[in-house]
Amino acid sequence: MKIFLGSDHAGYELKSYLITELKKLGYTLIDKGPGSPDSVDYPDFAHPVAEEVESNSGSLGLLICGSGNGISMSANKHQGIRSAIAWNEKVAALARQHNDANILSLPARFVEKEQALSIVRAYLEAEFEGGRHQRRVSKISI
Repeated sequence: MKIFLGSDHAGYELKSYLITELKKLGYTLIDKGPGSPDSVDYPDFAHPVAEEVESNSGSLGLLICGSGNGISMSANKHQGIRSAIAWNEKVAALARQHNDANILSLPARFVEKEQALSIVRAYLEAEFEGGRHQRRVSKISI
């Protein structure tokens, strides 16, 4: 499974940490930027990640900004994207299990590094349950 990552400047440090840790766990990661902690605009990184997830079946995305909101909102402008913000493991797992989220968004200013890794692992290890949830997910796109 490919995981595409992107952040803004507020999420840069956490993204770098997660890349290091997730590589140790054997995940295939593609960093879409930024390449430094210099100030940037989150849509400039949310859109490339969303485009990659849309065009690479079975792939997932990980986006990080200060609150998790702006970068997730930008990604959700893409028709095939269901980006969910998570601040704990249960919310992250439910995003996959019930909402078939294909991008996880993290609030870098509100989670510690180790907690963020645990949140991402809960998301990546969960699977969409289908069933009654599929009916609801099918109604998301208009």
